[in-house]
Parts: sequence; C-alpha cells; structure tokens
Amino acid sequence: MRDFWLSCGHHLLDRDRNGRLRVTDEFMKLYLARPELVPPPDACGVERSLQAAFLADPWRPVAPVEIDAIADADARENWRYLIALRDQLAIHRTLEATYTTLVRENIQLPPIFVDQLTHLILRNALDRCQDGYALRAAELFFRPQRLTLHEGALLAADQEYVDASGRGASPLAAMLGLPGQPDIEVLADANAAGYWERSDRFDLALDLTVGRRGVAALATVIAHWVKHLLDIDVVVEPLDALRDVVLAWYVGLDTNGTRIGDALWNGVETDEPTRSRIVGLFRLTFGNAEVVIERMAGEPVHLILAMAPDRVLRMKPQNLLNGLPIRQLESVT
Repeated sequence: MRDFWLSCGHHLLDRDRNGRLRVTDEFMKLYLARPELVPPPDACGVERSLQAAFLADPWRPVAPVEIDAIADADARENWRYLIALRDQLAIHRTLEATYTTLVRENIQLPPIFVDQLTHLILRNALDRCQDGYALRAAELFFRPQRLTLHEGALLAADQEYVDASGRGASPLAAMLGLPGQPDIEVLADANAAGYWERSDRFDLALDLTVGRRGVAALATVIAHWVKHLLDIDVVVEPLDALRDVVLAWYVGLDTNGTRIGDALWNGVETDEPTRSRIVGLFRLTFGNAEVVIERMAGEPVHLILAMAPDRVLRMKPQNLLNGLPIRQLESVT
C-alpha cells in the first residue's frame, strides 16, 4: 500500500489487535520537537531540566509545582497542555479512545493538539484508501481551508499553504490571496494518482462544487469517520440544496453550519448570503435502526457544512461524535 501523510508521525505509533493506534515513547518525545516546547537560548534551568526528564521518560509523573517553577509564562502554559494530553493518552488505551474522551468530556486543549489527533486517526481509518479525492477531502477534517468561486466552481485551498506561499500572478491564486504565485493546481483525474507523493505538501485545491466528485468524496470520509470511531455503519449522501429539506435532526459540521441549522430548526428564513455560505449538505442514514433513538427511527440526519463570512472553512468533525441521535455512545477502546 502507498504511504501518505508521513508528517503526522503515524509511523511512530503501534496498532493494537483491533487496529487502533497505541502511543509509543518515541511518539511522545516528538512533541518536544515542536517550536512551542523547544527551550529558547535564554530558557530557565527548570524548563531545561523538565525537557531532559521528559525525554528520558515521557510517562514520568510531573507535579504542577514543577511547571509552576518555569520562569516563562508561555512555556508554563504549553507544558500544562502537553502534560494534560499526555495524561489522557496514559489513561486510555488508544488515540481513538483518547480523542473520544476529550470530545465527550469537553476537555479543553489547544486546537493544534485536537487537529493532530484527528490527522492521525484519519490516517489510520483511511490506511487502505486508494482514492486521492477522498484523501484530499479528509484534509478538511484537520486543516482550515480558504474557499473561492472560480469559473463557476467552488474551490478549497489549504489556508496555511495559501498564507505561506507569498505573492504571484495567477487569477485563481489572486482570488485565494496569492497574487503572483504560479496557478494553484486543482485535484483532477489527471493528477489524482500523484496525491500520495505530494500528500504532505497540502498544495492541491479541491473542487467542492455541488454534484462533483469532491463533495461525494467528503461524504465517503464522513462515513469512514463515524464507522471508525463509533463502530456504526452509515450511508452519507450529498444533497443539491436546502430546498424541500425537512430537518428531523441535524448536525453542524462546523460553527457556521450549526448556526444555519439552528436557524432552520427555529423556522428562521435564511437569506441568500447565508445560503451561499453552505459548502456541503448531506443526508446520513443508519445501517442498523436499533442504534438510533426511538423518535428518529427511519429518519435521516442532515449534516450542514458552511464557511465563515471571510470564506474560511474550519470543520469540526468532533460534532459527529456528540451530535448523532444514538441510543448509547461508547468510547472506542
């Protein structure tokens, strides 16, 4: 099988007999290579000593007073977050179970930690995926996107790539905030086979126009995500528009999608600017009706994904863990 997303560090993790990701010492030590945790030249002795102790034994208990003794306030905060995540990983058997607990118990960690866990879990869930469109669509789960209309197509480009790419001349690049860059390449049948070799560059735009392959690929990834984390079989289908949609239950796949769903649920008429921000509308149905709460038996769940007014899309896949009408949600072990 072809490898992809090497930058997430999945090769430093083990798998248990159920195919879930187990943390290793090597993976935990990788956190200390992050710029937020590398001690600067003027770091205090306490910070340096704590780093050395963590490298020697990443599971060593760290008392709050040890972190409180670090001179730099930002370093103290970063270490508190790292130890909080480390402790959750130590309690739970897998990354999947850790992520589920963080979401269900609303344990607050910086988004960068949550996005990294999402990245790794999707790398595991999609391990045998041979569809470059699905893998590119999966990037929406853990990397913010900047969207633009170009020649009638709704295109998503990686926000970090866009912001880091400088200035150039292509019309598409200009609309994405890259005036003067060589044209951003859009994923298509002609280049999809090359996704694996460039997967860590995050440099391909995805066409999310209604009725095209990108939206269908995103629906496929959503179904994989639900199956991997909840062990529930679902079918996810893209819909063309809000017209004639009756919401029996809905899940916003991001903050803006939730707001639109709330408005529709409460009978508030949405205006055209609001409707134009909807990136994806999906119908989710369950393969086994027994897992669904009684009043939703036989009813579909609608999923709403929408961009912010600044045309940035920040997906919240964790909403699928808490938002579906399931009788009993058990953490994945």
